[in-house]
Formats: sequence, C-alpha cells, structure tokens
Amino acid sequence: MKKISVLTPTFNEEENIELLYKKIKEQFSSLNYDYEHIVIDNNSNDKTIPILRDLCKKDKRLKVIINNKNYGQLNSPFYGLLQTNNDATIVLTADFQDPIEIIPNLINLWEQGNRVVLTQKIKTNEKFLMKFLRKSYYKILSKFSQNNLTINTTGTGIYDKEIINIFRSIKDPIPYLRGLVSEIEGNIKLLEYEQPQRKYGKSKNNIFSLIDVGMLGFVKHSKLPLRLTIIFGFILSFTSIIVSVIFFLYKLFFWDSFDLGIAPIIIGFFFISAIQMILLGFVGEYISTTLTHVRNLPLVIEKERINFEE
Repeated sequence: MKKISVLTPTFNEEENIELLYKKIKEQFSSLNYDYEHIVIDNNSNDKTIPILRDLCKKDKRLKVIINNKNYGQLNSPFYGLLQTNNDATIVLTADFQDPIEIIPNLINLWEQGNRVVLTQKIKTNEKFLMKFLRKSYYKILSKFSQNNLTINTTGTGIYDKEIINIFRSIKDPIPYLRGLVSEIEGNIKLLEYEQPQRKYGKSKNNIFSLIDVGMLGFVKHSKLPLRLTIIFGFILSFTSIIVSVIFFLYKLFFWDSFDLGIAPIIIGFFFISAIQMILLGFVGEYISTTLTHVRNLPLVIEKERINFEE
C-alpha cells in the first residue's frame, strides 16, 4: 500500500487545528492509502501546541515539529517538505481555505503520472483591489521571469517523492516554493478550485509580509529590476545631455531674454534622485538575498519533535 504524507504549516491556529486533523483522518478512512499527518508549527503562542500534543498522544500518525521561533511562511513549509519520506506529499494550509475534499483529486492526478499537482484559485473572497494587485503581480512576474511561473498558486498541492528528493539537494536559505518548483518541473498540473472563506481566526499575512514575498519572487526569478536600472540609467543620461544642449543653445542665441533660474535645476535634481533611490532599493534587495545565501543559515531550528521515534 502506498503511503502519503500530509503537511500542514501552522501558527496560532488553535481554532482550526483539531478540526483539520479530524477532517484529514476522515478523508483517508475512505481511501486505499496509508498516510501520516505532519504539522510544522512556527512556535505558536496560543493553544495550538498543547492541542497538538494531546492529539499526538492519541494518534501516532500525527507527527509534530515545533520550531524555536517563527520562521515565516516560506522557510517553515519548505523545511517540513524535506522531512517527508513517503511516496508523495500533500501540502494543505490549516485555515480550510484549501478544501480538504480535494485530497482524492490530488492523489488521482498524481497517480496519472503528474509529479507536481498544484491547486489554482479561480475564485476568492478577496477585495477587488487586492485581487487586481495580485493578478497584476503574477502577470508581470510570469512575463519577465526566465521560468513559466504558475498564476494564483501558493504551493498547495501534491509533490512526488522524486521532487522532494530534488528539493533536498537544493541549498536555499529563503526558498520561494512556487517559483522553485517551476524551475524543477516543466509539466505542472493545475487543479482549479474556488477558495472558501477562512473558517476561524485571522490571516497571518499583512501588507508587509505580502510585499516581502512579492519582492523575493522578483529577486529570485527575474532580472527585470537590474535591467531596469541599466535602462533608466541610459535614458536619464541621454535625456540630461539633450536637455543640457537645448538650454545651452537657448542661452547662446537668446542671451539677454532667456532667464533660466534655479527651478529646472531643483526639479531635475529631485527627479533624478528619486529614480536613483528606487533603483538602489532594487539593487539592495539583490544584495540582501545574496548575503543571506552566503551566510548559509539553516531553514529553521527545531525546538521539539513528537511521534518521530521511528
């Protein structure tokens, strides 16, 4: 009998985690597969960890990794993937916005020979502005990336053990999963679904975490910001030369009547300074990412493991 790992990253999910555990157990009770449920927790400060400890005492199929601090929404799930050793691994969030009922569909598509099947949101309850910004971001990133990145996916789906083994060989201290899998697997199967509302609790994402992940996507999978730096540099240099020549000729031919003043100088100075600051910010993102890679820090540091005795 084939064995499936189900991975759930958590942080402060006391209202969801027990129900999620029961729903996953119910799904596999009707499937002809053995399974284990691995929860990797980012050191929750609510009742999530005590609830998980109690559940682990009753069911050895539930395994828990507790990190010594919150390592964010990128490192913790990827590290959890590396801890699985079964035929395939399903990644599901704990907030029920990835419907548990899609598990049989994911397994069926995997059995058809797809090494990676990702869930793709075709309808959400997000506000119009957020939908527009997210859609625009994915389109821009996909267009200027060297890889064919999937749109409206978050990494939720099923991964064959061959893909997990490739992940293990990659030393990336800040893995951008949805981009990384596109670099590895050229034939990604998408399973469309309508995203339901979150059952309990609040999303841990905020504008700053979304910006952080968005910038990481560009830095990891596109040279566009660096190319823009060069392009803007040439454009501004060329424009400055043309403007300088025009003003010089005007002053030369209309010496007495043409009064330049300092307004054009001030406007030009602040305009060019603003462009430089933006481009330096992009360059800084690349340097910061490079520095993180050079330091070679671990993805996470574990505080505790439960039910991993075997």
